Amino acid sequence: MQKLLGLFVLALLLNSCATKKEIVYFYEGKETLEGQQNLLDYEPKIEKNDVLRINVSSSSINEEIVAPFQMRTGNQPAQGNGGQNPSLSGYLVSPDGLINFPVLGEIKVEGLTRTQVQKKLEKEIETFVKDPIVDVRIVNFKITVLGEIGNGRVEVTDGRVTILELIAMSGGIPYSGRRENVMIIREENGIKKIGYIDMTDTELFKSPYYYLKQNDIVYVEPTYRTVKSAGFFTSYQGIISLGTTIISMYLLINSL
Repeated sequence: MQKLLGLFVLALLLNSCATKKEIVYFYEGKETLEGQQNLLDYEPKIEKNDVLRINVSSSSINEEIVAPFQMRTGNQPAQGNGGQNPSLSGYLVSPDGLINFPVLGEIKVEGLTRTQVQKKLEKEIETFVKDPIVDVRIVNFKITVLGEIGNGRVEVTDGRVTILELIAMSGGIPYSGRRENVMIIREENGIKKIGYIDMTDTELFKSPYYYLKQNDIVYVEPTYRTVKSAGFFTSYQGIISLGTTIISMYLLINSL
């Protein structure tokens, strides 16, 4: 009886231990990481309902020549924000993918990157202003995080963020979260897509979900040990697993 009790305690301890692979980032394939091509040319594309902050300047000393191309504060309600959040003041991309820009009128921006919109506006404004300089920012770029990494929304100021940067900004994945199965929920052309990233494998740098898009949802599942900690036995699979472990260890010891 004491032998069985000892096996039971030992089985519980073994089931509660975490392996190095489950905890260490980039555990798999780290020897192949060096020399991988960087993806720094990535830029998210502008989508419907994005809010763009567009600033127009000129190499000319006289900034008054670009004043007609600057958004006036009084125009904000017409852009769809209603003036409710000053941090989101800008040009709201309509359901048709357009913004209503001063002087130029409606401009198609959906599906373009920030750089492409800048070049497009500069070309249009050149008709009126010599050497215009246009700066475009997506000011409502947010990522939602759920699960063991926390619950909330992370604001991205530079318009581009990787899954690694998001995890760092969220405080990292605790031991209670699954590093090998991070879920990303993304919407493209009105269709939901789900991707997974293994944070223990360097293959994540090649994933289409390595760079996150605006409005992505990142979910970190709890580990099996975390789920079990919610109750002594939470499922029949757990009971079967523990029982199988005890029987196997008992037979092994008695065969010695």
